[in-house]
Amino acid sequence: MSSEFPSQILLDIGGKKYSTTVDTLTLREPDSMLAAMFSGRHMVSRNSETGVVFVDRDGKHFRHILNWLRNGTMPALQDSVYQELLVEAEYYQLLGLVDYINTILNRRKDEEGSKAELSRTDIIKCIQTKRIRFRGVNLSGLDLSKLDLSFVDFSYACIQGTFFSRANLQSAKFRDAEADGSIFHNANLRECEFIGAKLCGAVLAGANLQSANLQDACLIKCSFCGADLRSAHLQTADLTDANLEGANLEGANLKGAKLTGANLQGANLQRAYLRHVDLRETQLDGAKLGGANMLGTMR
Repeated sequence: MSSEFPSQILLDIGGKKYSTTVDTLTLREPDSMLAAMFSGRHMVSRNSETGVVFVDRDGKHFRHILNWLRNGTMPALQDSVYQELLVEAEYYQLLGLVDYINTILNRRKDEEGSKAELSRTDIIKCIQTKRIRFRGVNLSGLDLSKLDLSFVDFSYACIQGTFFSRANLQSAKFRDAEADGSIFHNANLRECEFIGAKLCGAVLAGANLQSANLQDACLIKCSFCGADLRSAHLQTADLTDANLEGANLEGANLKGAKLTGANLQGANLQRAYLRHVDLRETQLDGAKLGGANMLGTMR
Protein backbone atom coordinates (compact mmCIF):
# COMPACT_ATOMS: atom_id res chain seq x y z
CA MET A 1 0.00 0.00 0.00
CA SER A 2 1.38 3.45 -0.89
CA SER A 3 2.17 5.77 2.00
CA GLU A 4 0.74 8.70 -0.05
CA PHE A 5 -2.86 7.57 0.46
CA PRO A 6 -4.97 6.71 3.49
CA SER A 7 -6.67 3.31 3.52
CA GLN A 8 -9.97 4.96 2.52
CA ILE A 9 -10.00 6.76 -0.83
CA LEU A 10 -12.49 9.42 -1.92
CA LEU A 11 -12.96 9.63 -5.67
CA ASP A 12 -14.58 12.17 -7.96
CA ILE A 13 -15.14 10.46 -11.32
CA GLY A 14 -16.47 13.09 -13.71
CA GLY A 15 -18.54 14.68 -10.93
CA LYS A 16 -19.79 11.46 -9.33
CA LYS A 17 -18.46 10.72 -5.84
CA TYR A 18 -17.28 7.30 -4.72
CA SER A 19 -15.61 5.95 -1.60
CA THR A 20 -13.41 2.86 -1.61
CA THR A 21 -10.05 1.54 -0.37
CA VAL A 22 -6.53 1.32 -1.74
CA ASP A 23 -6.70 -2.48 -1.57
CA THR A 24 -9.85 -2.55 -3.72
CA LEU A 25 -8.19 -0.37 -6.36
CA THR A 26 -4.89 -2.26 -6.48
CA LEU A 27 -5.19 -5.94 -5.57
CA ARG A 28 -7.48 -7.61 -8.15
CA GLU A 29 -5.91 -5.98 -11.21
CA PRO A 30 -2.36 -5.01 -10.12
CA ASP A 31 -1.24 -4.12 -13.66
CA SER A 32 -4.09 -1.67 -14.30
CA MET A 33 -3.91 2.10 -14.49
CA LEU A 34 -5.93 2.35 -11.27
CA ALA A 35 -3.41 0.19 -9.45
CA ALA A 36 -0.60 2.37 -10.79
CA MET A 37 -2.39 5.53 -9.67
CA PHE A 38 -2.89 4.39 -6.10
CA SER A 39 0.37 2.58 -5.54
CA GLY A 40 2.46 5.68 -6.15
CA ARG A 41 3.53 4.73 -9.68
CA HIS A 42 1.35 7.32 -11.40
CA MET A 43 0.60 11.01 -10.78
CA VAL A 44 -2.96 11.77 -9.67
CA SER A 45 -5.03 14.95 -9.37
CA ARG A 46 -5.74 15.21 -5.66
CA ASN A 47 -7.41 18.07 -3.78
CA SER A 48 -4.93 19.20 -1.15
CA GLU A 49 -7.70 20.24 1.27
CA THR A 50 -10.31 17.46 0.92
CA GLY A 51 -8.00 14.68 -0.27
CA VAL A 52 -10.48 13.82 -3.05
CA VAL A 53 -8.87 12.32 -6.16
CA PHE A 54 -10.37 13.62 -9.39
CA VAL A 55 -10.48 11.50 -12.56
CA ASP A 56 -11.77 13.15 -15.73
CA ARG A 57 -13.92 10.24 -16.96
CA ASP A 58 -17.63 9.47 -17.18
CA GLY A 59 -18.54 8.27 -13.70
CA LYS A 60 -21.94 6.78 -14.57
CA HIS A 61 -20.76 3.16 -14.58
CA PHE A 62 -17.80 3.41 -12.23
CA ARG A 63 -19.80 1.62 -9.51
CA HIS A 64 -19.71 -1.49 -11.71
CA ILE A 65 -15.95 -1.17 -11.98
CA LEU A 66 -15.68 -0.97 -8.19
CA ASN A 67 -17.90 -4.03 -7.77
CA TRP A 68 -15.71 -5.92 -10.23
CA LEU A 69 -12.61 -4.96 -8.27
CA ARG A 70 -14.28 -6.00 -5.01
CA ASN A 71 -15.97 -9.24 -6.06
CA GLY A 72 -14.71 -10.24 -9.51
CA THR A 73 -18.23 -10.21 -10.90
CA MET A 74 -21.14 -7.92 -11.71
CA PRO A 75 -24.90 -8.19 -12.34
CA ALA A 76 -26.32 -8.88 -15.80
CA LEU A 77 -26.48 -5.66 -17.79
CA GLN A 78 -27.89 -4.53 -21.12
CA ASP A 79 -25.54 -4.83 -24.08
CA SER A 80 -25.43 -1.03 -24.45
CA VAL A 81 -24.26 -0.69 -20.83
CA TYR A 82 -21.63 -3.40 -21.34
CA GLN A 83 -20.35 -1.52 -24.40
CA GLU A 84 -20.04 1.74 -22.46
CA LEU A 85 -18.41 -0.09 -19.56
CA LEU A 86 -15.97 -1.77 -21.95
CA VAL A 87 -14.67 1.65 -23.03
CA GLU A 88 -14.00 2.58 -19.41
CA ALA A 89 -12.40 -0.78 -18.61
CA GLU A 90 -10.04 -0.38 -21.55
CA TYR A 91 -9.15 3.15 -20.44
CA TYR A 92 -8.32 1.97 -16.91
CA GLN A 93 -6.47 -1.04 -18.40
CA LEU A 94 -8.57 -3.51 -16.42
CA LEU A 95 -7.73 -6.48 -18.62
CA GLY A 96 -9.63 -8.99 -16.49
CA LEU A 97 -12.80 -6.92 -16.76
CA VAL A 98 -12.26 -6.43 -20.49
CA ASP A 99 -12.09 -10.21 -20.97
CA TYR A 100 -15.15 -10.72 -18.76
CA ILE A 101 -17.28 -8.26 -20.75
CA ASN A 102 -16.11 -9.55 -24.13
CA THR A 103 -16.92 -13.12 -23.07
CA ILE A 104 -20.47 -12.12 -22.15
CA LEU A 105 -21.02 -10.07 -25.32
CA ASN A 106 -19.63 -12.83 -27.55
CA ARG A 107 -21.81 -15.43 -25.85
CA ARG A 108 -24.90 -13.28 -26.31
CA LYS A 109 -23.99 -12.73 -29.95
CA ASP A 110 -23.67 -16.48 -30.49
CA GLU A 111 -27.00 -17.07 -28.79
CA GLU A 112 -28.81 -14.30 -30.68
CA GLY A 113 -31.46 -15.83 -32.83
CA SER A 114 -30.61 -19.25 -31.40
CA LYS A 115 -33.71 -20.55 -29.68
CA ALA A 116 -34.06 -23.93 -28.06
CA GLU A 117 -35.91 -26.32 -30.33
CA LEU A 118 -37.75 -28.03 -27.46
CA SER A 119 -39.25 -26.94 -24.15
CA ARG A 120 -38.90 -28.53 -20.72
CA THR A 121 -42.37 -30.04 -21.19
CA ASP A 122 -41.29 -31.56 -24.51
CA ILE A 123 -38.27 -33.10 -22.82
CA ILE A 124 -40.39 -34.61 -20.04
CA LYS A 125 -42.71 -36.18 -22.60
CA CYS A 126 -39.77 -37.59 -24.52
CA ILE A 127 -38.04 -39.21 -21.55
CA GLN A 128 -41.15 -41.22 -20.78
CA THR A 129 -40.18 -43.42 -23.72
CA LYS A 130 -37.33 -45.96 -23.56
CA ARG A 131 -34.44 -44.70 -25.68
CA ILE A 132 -34.05 -40.96 -26.06
CA ARG A 133 -31.69 -39.13 -28.39
CA PHE A 134 -31.23 -35.41 -28.63
CA ARG A 135 -28.20 -35.71 -30.89
CA GLY A 136 -27.41 -32.35 -32.50
CA VAL A 137 -30.52 -30.68 -31.03
CA ASN A 138 -30.36 -27.11 -29.72
CA LEU A 139 -31.42 -27.13 -26.05
CA SER A 140 -29.50 -24.03 -24.98
CA GLY A 141 -30.75 -22.21 -21.91
CA LEU A 142 -33.41 -24.76 -20.93
CA ASP A 143 -34.06 -25.62 -17.31
CA LEU A 144 -33.70 -29.41 -17.14
CA SER A 145 -32.85 -29.49 -13.45
CA LYS A 146 -33.97 -32.42 -11.27
CA LEU A 147 -35.13 -34.53 -14.25
CA ASP A 148 -34.28 -38.20 -14.75
CA LEU A 149 -32.20 -38.04 -17.93
CA SER A 150 -30.21 -41.20 -17.37
CA PHE A 151 -28.91 -42.87 -20.55
CA VAL A 152 -30.11 -39.96 -22.73
CA ASP A 153 -27.91 -39.20 -25.75
CA PHE A 154 -27.00 -35.48 -26.01
CA SER A 155 -24.07 -36.07 -28.39
CA TYR A 156 -23.33 -33.09 -30.68
CA ALA A 157 -26.16 -31.13 -29.04
CA CYS A 158 -25.97 -27.42 -28.28
CA ILE A 159 -26.63 -27.12 -24.54
CA GLN A 160 -24.89 -23.85 -23.77
CA GLY A 161 -26.13 -22.32 -20.53
CA THR A 162 -28.52 -25.24 -19.93
CA PHE A 163 -29.45 -26.04 -16.31
CA PHE A 164 -28.94 -29.68 -15.28
CA SER A 165 -28.66 -29.03 -11.52
CA ARG A 166 -29.48 -32.15 -9.45
CA ALA A 167 -30.56 -34.02 -12.58
CA ASN A 168 -29.96 -37.76 -12.88
CA LEU A 169 -27.71 -38.06 -15.94
CA GLN A 170 -26.10 -41.40 -15.18
CA SER A 171 -24.59 -42.94 -18.31
CA ALA A 172 -25.82 -40.05 -20.48
CA LYS A 173 -23.77 -39.20 -23.56
CA PHE A 174 -22.41 -35.71 -24.28
CA ARG A 175 -19.83 -36.58 -26.94
CA ASP A 176 -18.68 -33.39 -28.75
CA ALA A 177 -21.55 -31.42 -27.19
CA GLU A 178 -21.38 -27.60 -27.07
CA ALA A 179 -21.98 -27.13 -23.33
CA ASP A 180 -20.13 -23.92 -22.46
CA GLY A 181 -21.53 -22.29 -19.34
CA SER A 182 -23.92 -25.13 -18.52
CA ILE A 183 -24.84 -25.84 -14.90
CA PHE A 184 -24.42 -29.40 -13.61
CA HIS A 185 -24.32 -28.49 -9.91
CA ASN A 186 -24.88 -31.59 -7.73
CA ALA A 187 -25.96 -33.63 -10.78
CA ASN A 188 -25.47 -37.38 -11.04
CA LEU A 189 -23.07 -37.78 -13.98
CA ARG A 190 -21.74 -41.18 -13.06
CA GLU A 191 -20.30 -43.06 -16.05
CA CYS A 192 -21.26 -40.22 -18.41
CA GLU A 193 -19.42 -39.71 -21.67
CA PHE A 194 -18.06 -36.22 -22.37
CA ILE A 195 -15.43 -37.14 -24.95
CA GLY A 196 -14.45 -34.03 -26.92
CA ALA A 197 -17.18 -31.93 -25.30
CA LYS A 198 -16.75 -28.18 -24.86
CA LEU A 199 -17.55 -27.21 -21.27
CA CYS A 200 -15.73 -23.90 -20.85
CA GLY A 201 -16.90 -22.18 -17.71
CA ALA A 202 -19.38 -24.94 -16.84
CA VAL A 203 -20.30 -25.53 -13.20
CA LEU A 204 -19.93 -29.14 -12.03
CA ALA A 205 -19.43 -28.39 -8.35
CA GLY A 206 -20.63 -31.21 -6.13
CA ALA A 207 -21.43 -33.42 -9.13
CA ASN A 208 -20.96 -37.20 -9.07
CA LEU A 209 -18.60 -37.94 -11.98
CA GLN A 210 -17.37 -41.35 -10.88
CA SER A 211 -15.92 -43.25 -13.85
CA ALA A 212 -17.06 -40.49 -16.22
CA ASN A 213 -15.17 -40.22 -19.50
CA LEU A 214 -13.94 -36.66 -20.14
CA GLN A 215 -11.11 -37.48 -22.53
CA ASP A 216 -10.15 -34.59 -24.82
CA ALA A 217 -12.85 -32.42 -23.24
CA CYS A 218 -12.35 -28.64 -23.04
CA LEU A 219 -12.80 -27.91 -19.33
CA ILE A 220 -11.19 -24.48 -19.19
CA LYS A 221 -12.29 -22.49 -16.13
CA CYS A 222 -14.77 -25.19 -15.09
CA SER A 223 -15.76 -25.48 -11.45
CA PHE A 224 -15.40 -28.98 -9.99
CA CYS A 225 -15.35 -27.87 -6.34
CA GLY A 226 -16.13 -30.86 -4.15
CA ALA A 227 -16.97 -33.03 -7.17
CA ASP A 228 -16.55 -36.81 -7.08
CA LEU A 229 -14.19 -37.71 -9.94
CA ARG A 230 -13.01 -41.06 -8.66
CA SER A 231 -11.70 -43.24 -11.49
CA ALA A 232 -12.67 -40.55 -14.02
CA HIS A 233 -10.98 -40.55 -17.43
CA LEU A 234 -9.40 -37.14 -18.01
CA GLN A 235 -6.69 -38.06 -20.51
CA THR A 236 -5.60 -35.03 -22.58
CA ALA A 237 -8.46 -32.95 -21.14
CA ASP A 238 -7.83 -29.20 -20.96
CA LEU A 239 -8.28 -28.17 -17.32
CA THR A 240 -6.54 -24.81 -17.64
CA ASP A 241 -7.64 -22.49 -14.80
CA ALA A 242 -10.19 -25.07 -13.64
CA ASN A 243 -11.21 -25.09 -9.99
CA LEU A 244 -10.94 -28.59 -8.49
CA GLU A 245 -10.59 -27.50 -4.89
CA GLY A 246 -11.62 -30.33 -2.58
CA ALA A 247 -12.49 -32.63 -5.49
CA ASN A 248 -12.03 -36.38 -5.15
CA LEU A 249 -9.82 -37.60 -8.02
CA GLU A 250 -8.75 -40.86 -6.42
CA GLY A 251 -7.68 -43.28 -9.15
CA ALA A 252 -8.45 -40.75 -11.91
CA ASN A 253 -6.45 -40.91 -15.14
CA LEU A 254 -4.97 -37.49 -15.97
CA LYS A 255 -2.42 -38.63 -18.54
CA GLY A 256 -1.61 -35.72 -20.84
CA ALA A 257 -4.10 -33.40 -19.13
CA LYS A 258 -3.39 -29.66 -19.14
CA LEU A 259 -3.48 -28.28 -15.59
CA THR A 260 -1.93 -24.84 -16.02
CA GLY A 261 -3.40 -22.52 -13.42
CA ALA A 262 -5.70 -25.23 -12.05
CA ASN A 263 -6.68 -25.14 -8.38
CA LEU A 264 -6.25 -28.58 -6.78
CA GLN A 265 -5.99 -27.38 -3.20
CA GLY A 266 -7.26 -30.00 -0.80
CA ALA A 267 -8.03 -32.40 -3.65
CA ASN A 268 -7.68 -36.16 -3.24
CA LEU A 269 -5.26 -37.40 -5.92
CA GLN A 270 -4.37 -40.67 -4.24
CA ARG A 271 -3.57 -43.40 -6.77
CA ALA A 272 -4.25 -40.96 -9.61
CA TYR A 273 -2.31 -41.38 -12.87
CA LEU A 274 -0.19 -38.25 -13.28
CA ARG A 275 2.74 -39.51 -15.31
CA HIS A 276 4.47 -36.74 -17.28
CA VAL A 277 1.82 -34.18 -16.26
CA ASP A 278 3.08 -30.60 -15.83
CA LEU A 279 2.09 -29.43 -12.33
CA ARG A 280 4.46 -26.48 -12.13
CA GLU A 281 1.69 -23.86 -12.34
CA THR A 282 -0.90 -25.89 -10.44
CA GLN A 283 -2.06 -25.09 -6.90
CA LEU A 284 -1.60 -28.24 -4.83
CA ASP A 285 -1.69 -26.97 -1.24
CA GLY A 286 -3.16 -29.67 0.99
CA ALA A 287 -3.67 -32.10 -1.91
CA LYS A 288 -3.33 -35.82 -1.13
CA LEU A 289 -0.92 -37.54 -3.50
CA GLY A 290 -0.31 -40.84 -1.72
CA GLY A 291 0.13 -43.69 -4.17
CA ALA A 292 -0.19 -41.44 -7.22
CA ASN A 293 1.76 -42.45 -10.31
CA MET A 294 3.97 -39.38 -10.78
CA LEU A 295 6.79 -40.79 -12.87
CA GLY A 296 8.15 -37.92 -14.95
CA THR A 297 5.70 -35.43 -13.43
CA MET A 298 6.98 -31.85 -13.55
CA ARG A 299 6.53 -29.96 -10.27
